[in-house]
Amino acid sequence: MAIKRTLIATAMLSLGLFSAISHAKDNVDLMITDAMVLTMDQGKAVYNNGVVAIKGNKIVAVGDASLEKRYHASQVLDVDGDIVMPGLINTHTHVSMTVFRSLADDVPDRLHRYIFPLEAKLVSREMVRIGANLGNIEMLKGGVTTYADMYYFEDEVAKTVDKIGMRAILGETIIKFPVASAKNADAGIDYTLNFIEEYQNHPRITPAFAPHGPYTNTTETLQKVAKLSLEKNVPVMIHLAESDREEQVIAERANGMSPVEYMDSIGALNKNLVGAHMILIDDKDIELVKKSDMGVAHNMSANIKSAKGVSPALKMYDQEVRIGLGTDGPMSGNTLSTIDEFNQVAKVHKLVNKDRAAMPPIKVIDMATMGAARALHMEDKIGSLEVGKRADIIVIDTKAPNMVPVYNPYSALVYSANSANVRHSIVDGKILMQDRQILTVDEKQIVKEAIEFTQKVRETVIESGEVVQ
Repeated sequence: MAIKRTLIATAMLSLGLFSAISHAKDNVDLMITDAMVLTMDQGKAVYNNGVVAIKGNKIVAVGDASLEKRYHASQVLDVDGDIVMPGLINTHTHVSMTVFRSLADDVPDRLHRYIFPLEAKLVSREMVRIGANLGNIEMLKGGVTTYADMYYFEDEVAKTVDKIGMRAILGETIIKFPVASAKNADAGIDYTLNFIEEYQNHPRITPAFAPHGPYTNTTETLQKVAKLSLEKNVPVMIHLAESDREEQVIAERANGMSPVEYMDSIGALNKNLVGAHMILIDDKDIELVKKSDMGVAHNMSANIKSAKGVSPALKMYDQEVRIGLGTDGPMSGNTLSTIDEFNQVAKVHKLVNKDRAAMPPIKVIDMATMGAARALHMEDKIGSLEVGKRADIIVIDTKAPNMVPVYNPYSALVYSANSANVRHSIVDGKILMQDRQILTVDEKQIVKEAIEFTQKVRETVIESGEVVQ
């Protein structure tokens, strides 16, 4: 009898222990609660009164409010019904050019007549650092958590990205004429190889090659870069099918081929390539792009501001090409946050297709998140709120006057929101901006330094905006 009572007591004790264990909460570092969660996963799941749990730099749970009972968080971010979504990904920019913003906006053939001469006078490590610091703040405050950059002295840009805590793909520009960081294309390649060696194992920074364009580099250079990129397993970023000048030069070089056909013919169209703009392309080009598995950066504001045309981005998206949104540089589209692209992307594609239903908001948001991640071949890490992915997350204020009411979150984001509506920005599980306050760098000091640098710019341009020769 005593043995029987002992067995019963042991069983009850075991059952109680099991029950206690089963109700124990898992520890996490950060939990976002009371959120309208737009996951942007394959099924486009949405959770009202949703929760996202984060441990380290990864998402460990996404779902409804019941998750609060399963996790104990060191920090809880109650967002009071605001939109929680993946961080935006800017697939193409030249961040350090913030210090040149608003110069000669309407000059015809501005790249060759104005920008190249201006850069020849002013590009330096100091300029790149100051401009990148300023652009990083602008992007982070606008909800961009990852960006792809092409410019000079990208190792300086990398230092600023590392400090603020963002994620970036940074491509050192390679071009056939002398520039600040290299005397020719071969020297640019050597510079890039050193940059790759320094940053190839960084958790948030991906070094890359960035040949400026097919018409500003030789066939041999483009082939060398393509070969090295495959060997080093790093991206290649390039301006492609962007301008009439490019089309003409390539047609003369390659027996009437389009820039895309030419890149394919020389073996430079591959999975590592990200082509910016892609305006002057036809159905045959799109077939080559899809077959190559390359990415495309769609920069609506810059394209229409320069009057170069509207890329057939909607057609590419519908044909499952890897395409995401970009801004181009701050001398081109003038802003760096892709949230400010949403409205134009949706509306201009409706206009050119003469179809009010074309480019619905959910496609625009997809191109800003998962589409952009796919364009950069980073969809396994970022672009959606899913278990196992990096915790790159933003919170959008739904109580701001321009956002009230929110009947459809995708429509509200595309047609109502602006970059000032971003409340919080999280990268790699760390809150980098909370309630519009940057936590990792001194915003006031960075803006002050940028303003001081503008005096050097003013001394280099005359009242008409022309560069002093």
